[in-house]
Amino acid sequence: MWILLCAFAVSLSITLLMVHHARCGAHHLTDHDLSGPQKFHSAPVPRVGGVGIFCGSVAAAGLLFLLAPEVWRPAALLLLCSLPAFGSGVTEDLTKTQSPRRRLFFTAIAAALGVALLDATITRTDIPGLDWAVSFYPVAALLTVFAVTGVANSLNIIDGFNGLASMCAVLMLVAIGYVGLQVGDMLIVWLSVALVGAVLGFFVCNFPLGLIFLGDGGAYFLGFMVAELAVLLMARNPGVSPMFPLLVCVYPVFETVFSIYRRVMLREQSASTPDGIHLHSLIYRRVMRWAEGRRRPRSQVRRNSMTSPYLWLLCSVAIVPAMLFWNSTPLLAGFIVVFGIVYTGLYWRIVRFRSPRWLHLHRLR
Repeated sequence: MWILLCAFAVSLSITLLMVHHARCGAHHLTDHDLSGPQKFHSAPVPRVGGVGIFCGSVAAAGLLFLLAPEVWRPAALLLLCSLPAFGSGVTEDLTKTQSPRRRLFFTAIAAALGVALLDATITRTDIPGLDWAVSFYPVAALLTVFAVTGVANSLNIIDGFNGLASMCAVLMLVAIGYVGLQVGDMLIVWLSVALVGAVLGFFVCNFPLGLIFLGDGGAYFLGFMVAELAVLLMARNPGVSPMFPLLVCVYPVFETVFSIYRRVMLREQSASTPDGIHLHSLIYRRVMRWAEGRRRPRSQVRRNSMTSPYLWLLCSVAIVPAMLFWNSTPLLAGFIVVFGIVYTGLYWRIVRFRSPRWLHLHRLR
C-alpha cells in the first residue's frame, strides 16, 4: 500500500504541476496540432503526462530500497533500461523532432538493455518450431526485442482518447501483478503495484476532463514496462504459460496488426500512415455521434471520455481469462482466437453502420 500511495502521490503532484505550468504559458508542453485524423481534442492540451508517471515510478523504486531491498536492484535496472524509450518519446512530445522510426529504434535499444541487464528473454513459446528457434540465444534475444518494441508501439497506437491507454495499462498491470502474486514473484508484484499507482495519479487528471495527455513518452514508457514485466514473469517462472503475456496485451497488439493489414492490404498505403479509422475512432464517430450538442467543445470532451469505457470492456475480454487460466497454454490460445473473432466482428459491424444495440445503451444528455 505504501508503494502504491507513494507512486500515486508523486505522479499526481508532478502531473498537476505540468497542467498548471502549461496554463501559465508554457506552450512547449502543449499539443497545438488539432488537424490530424487521430486528433479528437478541441483545444491545446499538454502532452507530457508520461513525466509524472515516470517520476512516480522512480519514487516508488526509491521506497523499495527501504521496504524490499532484495528487489530494489532489478527494479532500478528496469527503470534504467526504460530511459531510451521514455526519453525519445518525451523528446517528441516537446520538440516534434522524433520520427516513428526513431522512437521505435530507441525502444528497441531499451528492450535490448532489458535482455542484457535483466535476462528478460523469451526462451519458450509453446509453439512447435518456434520453440526450437528460441533455444538459440541470438534468436531469443531478437524475438524479445521485437516483441517488447511492438507492445510499446501498440500501446501508443491505442492512446487516442481520455483514459483509454492508461486504464488499459492498469488492467494489464493488475493481471501481471496478480499472477506474480500467485507464483510468489515479489519483484513483479512490487513493480506492478508501483506502476498502477503512478498511472492512477495521471489518470485522475486525464479522465474525464482531459487536462493532460499521456504523450509519446508516457505511452512508450508504459508499453515498455508492461511488456518487460510480462516477459520477466514468464522467464522467471516456468509455470506461467508463454501465451499469458500475449493474451494480456492482445488488445493493443491486435489493434496494431489489424491496422497494418487494413492500411497495407486493403488501402495500399504505408503501414505507418496515420488514419482515423481505428476501432476506438469508429466508436467515437459512429456510436457517440448522437451526443447532445456535439459541436460544442464541452460536449466533444464528454464524447471523447465516454468512448474509452467501451474499449476498457473489450480489453477486459482478454484480461479476465488471462488471470483465470494463466498456466494453461491451450485455453489461453483459445481465448486469443476468440478475442480476434470478437474484435474483427465488432469492427466490421461498426464500419458498416451496424453497431450492436448494446453499444448505444449509454446516451449522453
